[in-house]
Amino acid sequence: MNDHPAIEADAKRLIGALGETLPDTVDAFGALARATFTDGALDVRTKELIALGIAIAAGCDGCMAWHNAALHRLGVTREEVAETAGVAVEMGGGIALYRAAKALEGYDQFLAAASD
Repeated sequence: MNDHPAIEADAKRLIGALGETLPDTVDAFGALARATFTDGALDVRTKELIALGIAIAAGCDGCMAWHNAALHRLGVTREEVAETAGVAVEMGGGIALYRAAKALEGYDQFLAAASD
């Protein structure tokens, strides 16, 4: 079982340690996150749900924990998170389907080049 509160705490620890070595990089990423997760045409709740969906599709436990914590603080319902997860499942499958078709096409290109 994934312990998201523990994963979030570990992600904060790891990123903090990385920030000691690469302060400019980590600070720049933090600035990007602060600029991104503000209300605009999309509210912060929606942006956090999108981020969770991407984290699920990408398979990043740290990102899932981080955005789940933010969603909890924002008062997002379990049902909203579940529907976001459902979209991520569909997209993860669709992404794999498209990448598989591109991979096969790429292999076919090597076959065609070899027969020339």
